[in-house]
Amino acid sequence: MIVSLNLIGRCIISCIFVFLTQFALSIVPRFFAAYSLLIQLLLSVTTQSMEFFGLKLKWTFFSALLLLILLVTGRVCRRFFGVYASAPALVFFNVLFIWVVYIVILRKVISPLMGIVLNGEVVMLIIGLYSILSSDPGFVTNRSSCSDDWSENSSPEVEVHFEKWHKGSFSSRRARYCKSCKAYVKGFDHHCPAFGNCIGQRNHVLFMVLLVGFVITEASYVMDSFKFATKFQILDETGQETSLSENLIISTMLFCLLQVLWQVVFLTWHIYCVCVNIRTDEWINWKKYPEFQIIVPTQPGLSSDGRRFRNPYNKGVLCNLKDFLASEE
Repeated sequence: MIVSLNLIGRCIISCIFVFLTQFALSIVPRFFAAYSLLIQLLLSVTTQSMEFFGLKLKWTFFSALLLLILLVTGRVCRRFFGVYASAPALVFFNVLFIWVVYIVILRKVISPLMGIVLNGEVVMLIIGLYSILSSDPGFVTNRSSCSDDWSENSSPEVEVHFEKWHKGSFSSRRARYCKSCKAYVKGFDHHCPAFGNCIGQRNHVLFMVLLVGFVITEASYVMDSFKFATKFQILDETGQETSLSENLIISTMLFCLLQVLWQVVFLTWHIYCVCVNIRTDEWINWKKYPEFQIIVPTQPGLSSDGRRFRNPYNKGVLCNLKDFLASEE
């Protein structure tokens, strides 16, 4: 019962946070309608360095102040009440908010075919969020079956330390420890707060599909909202007061555009990792894992520790892709 109340409280806080954040973003197109879309995009990212906007700057400060109040309130709720926002809930409510804006406003001017496509994309995103949130990334239940350097990767939370490397296959050595989940995960890539789960061997493909889905859905929304803005000449208006619906269309378009920009970079990195058969954790912490190290002679006078990076799992792009697609088996 306590767990359920805590979960409900976290979802409520997340919903409020998303609503007020989107409200703060809607201030940007309302009071900066005379400026280009690029400037509005920059104002959506940072709101403290645009002094040349004169009196309208106070609304930008109000937007930033509102976000600051939300962060402080979240800290207070977490510290004194033990209730805080949930990252997966934030993702879900942002998707839901944008979907509501589309249904109420944007759908009226978009072709039925585009409407079916966008609705289908959002539904698949929600299903994907639930699937990855409840999925098993590859938690190690029988520790004796994994021959990894457990003692090298253990943390104070782990009570049992394993012996050194055995002569097992490479695939059996790639179980890494996740500090967030306090468990070992086969094929551990990273812990994803936004999806509320580790990304490992059994859900890595789902993670990539879901990430591609987010990029496609947000890009579709940006294109549809841009068509809306072009049809009603919202972007051509200079100094004219815009309606609430127009503000929401522009602000959500800016929000989705920001998401697409960083998610494309994030997706590109993960595609590269798949092509060379390496995990994010292994790339960052390769000095912890002996199989990624090759000892080279050090020259006198140099501060090098004599270790160089190598990737023993890289079998070529085609073989790496085949192994990745078969990783859930």
